[in-house]
Parts: sequence; structure tokens; C-alpha cells
Amino acid sequence: MALISAACGTTDSWVDAHPADGWPAQYGDAANSSYTHVAGAGNLALDWRRSVKGSLGAQVALGSSGYLAANAETTAGCSLMVWESGNQGRQRWCGRLWQGGDLSGPLFDGFDNLYVGQPGAMLSFPPTQWIRWRVPVIGLPLTPRILALGQLLVITHLGQVLLFDAHRGTVIGTSLDLVAGVDPTDAQRGLPDCQQGRPKCPVAAAPAFSPATNVVVLGLWEPNADAPVVVGLRYRPGQTPPLVREWTSTAVGGGPLASPVLSADGKTVYVNGRDGRLWALGTADGKPKWSVPLHYQPQTPPSVSPDGLVVAGGGPDAKLVAVKDDGDHGEVVWNRDDVEPLSTSSRAGVDVAYAVTRDGEKGMALMVFDPADGHTVNTYPMPNATGFPLGVSIGYDKRVVASTSDGQVYAFAPN
Repeated sequence: MALISAACGTTDSWVDAHPADGWPAQYGDAANSSYTHVAGAGNLALDWRRSVKGSLGAQVALGSSGYLAANAETTAGCSLMVWESGNQGRQRWCGRLWQGGDLSGPLFDGFDNLYVGQPGAMLSFPPTQWIRWRVPVIGLPLTPRILALGQLLVITHLGQVLLFDAHRGTVIGTSLDLVAGVDPTDAQRGLPDCQQGRPKCPVAAAPAFSPATNVVVLGLWEPNADAPVVVGLRYRPGQTPPLVREWTSTAVGGGPLASPVLSADGKTVYVNGRDGRLWALGTADGKPKWSVPLHYQPQTPPSVSPDGLVVAGGGPDAKLVAVKDDGDHGEVVWNRDDVEPLSTSSRAGVDVAYAVTRDGEKGMALMVFDPADGHTVNTYPMPNATGFPLGVSIGYDKRVVASTSDGQVYAFAPN
């Protein structure tokens, strides 16, 4: 009987939530690296384009089965949409969420379950439009992250930190409040300040998590403070509380802007400073390792590959800059002044990277470049693109999807 019992041990772990194989959420993985091991295509063709008929505040997510999810702000009708990326963007299902939450990017797990926030609640959907679970929270949940099999991290813009059982929607342990005295009935307080990272929005950008070190890093603008700080949380599986605040760093000049990005080993976090510098901090204590002047103010996070090559963030008047992390210092290895990257660069393997760049005075284009030296491989216009780009998502099938704040979605297929 003992042998039979051992042979019949639980195998439940295979159904636990894990990140999708595509581009599961904004900035790709939980580390915000904007990097995928999929070998990207250098030659593309515009496959389809369509509009969400509203505005977007975060990148689209790409699931394991070719589905695309977009969380929009719309005046009427659907706002959360799931389309078939490889089928001309055909709509699979859609629903309407409480508006004001388009800054919350959706997350796909490996079973195409969807997780997304709205002001005052966190929700999960199965591959159909029916709600799996809905749980009240304080504020707007930012893009969620999967920390371990079946465990979902949710941090709201008002500083509430929760760990969920992704399947049941139950809170694991106790929540952590990063900001004291928050009115739990006013879920939309300060939301207008979030897009530009202003003081009334305590947590304006999605956190980063590394399973290698179990550290969560985010930017936090505390009440009445002159500038935001960088905060490190420790994830403690099986303990109560499961997340604790471990360190606070004021090292970044002017405070952090946009989401932080973690290295592959989880020991370094890269942060844009409001002083126009790229900063590298140690995740053990938040102390600075090095900083590099970029000579422009990035508005979007950097991207980082496993070998430590950091491509600086984009925005108006940005340059395409690559910095090599050499441990105690950062070295600019190449710099292009002739292109203006408006988005974070998304990287697909070692040879291909993508960014949305300015095309003429008002247009936009998807640029394919080689991250080794920054040279342009191809450029593809994005017809009638308006607003500002939210980033480039890369599918497991090498499809590339770019989106803009005006709700336009452009899908490119390998040619």
C-alpha cells in the first residue's frame, strides 16, 4: 500500500497558473525585461490593423494559443477585448469593465486565462468571457505578475500589495500597505497623475519580479515627498506575510520614472532617473552600482537581455543607446542619433530587436534593428498611427504587434 500511495502522489502542479509562452503581459516577463528567447524575424509584412475604438494605456498581451488581449478605455460597448492574432485580428470575445483602468495591462497565463484590473477590483477570465473571479481591492491594480506556480502578485496604484491564489482568487496571507491613510472607498483617487508619474499617484508603473532572488522592485511616491523612491520587497513563499518591505533607495537622481527592469540573475535593477541617467542598483540593498548619462529624458523603461546588454528607454527626442553592464560600471557600446525611438525596445533572441520610431514629422514606423551594433535591418511604416506608442509585443510564432495610445493595433507577420 505504501508503494501504491507513493505512486499516486499529487500532480496538481501542472494546472497551476504560469506565464503564457507568448508575450504574457506588458514588457514581456515579470522582470519587465522586454526580452524573449524566441528568435525574431528580421523580415516582416503588415498582416492586419484595427482599432479598439477607444484609447489604450498599456501594451497588448499575447497568449499561448495566438490570442491577443487589449484593455481599453471606450465610451460605450466593449473595453476588454480578446482577438485572434493569427486570424486577421478576429474578435474571440469582449466585455466591458469599469472605466478608468486602461493603465492596467492584461496578463495571460499558460492556459489562456486572463487577469486584469479595474478601479476597485481585480478580475480573472477563462478563455471565454465569463468571469472566473472578482475581488475588491484598494485602487487600480497595475499589470499583475505571476511570482510562482499559481500565485499572482497584484499592486495597486494606491500602494496595496496582495498575493492571490490565481485559480481561486483568494488572498494568500495578509496584504501589505505601502501608503498609510488611503481611503479604501475612493479607488480612482490620483489616477489622472499615473500616466505621467506625478505625485498624487503613489505607484504609477508596473512592478518587476525576479524568481532568481525573490525580489519585487517598484517606484513609490510617498505622500508629501519631494520625489519618488525605489522600493524593494521580499517575496517569502509559505510565510506570513508573504511579502515584506525590505529596503528603500533614494539614490536615483530626481526619483525613478517608468517601470523598473531586473537583470536575468535578479541581482541588479535598472531604473530611469528623472535626471536623464540610466541607473543600476543592487537588489540586495538598493545601493547604486553605476549610472550613465543618456543626454535625453527616457519616458519608457529600458530592455535588458540575459547577457547584460541594456537598451535605454524611448520617448520624445530619445536616442537609441545600448549600455553594457560591466558590474561596477556601465559602458555605452553604441549610440544612434539618427533615429528617435518612441517606445521601449523589445528583443527577440540575440539578433533581432524592435522599436517604434518616429517616421517623418508626425508618423510612426516599426524599426527592426540588430542589438549588437544598432544597425537598421528593416523599417515598416505604421499607416495613420496617432497618439504615442505603447510598445512592441512578440508572439511565440514570431508575430510582432505594436499598439498606440489612440487605440490602434498593428500586427506584423514573418515574411
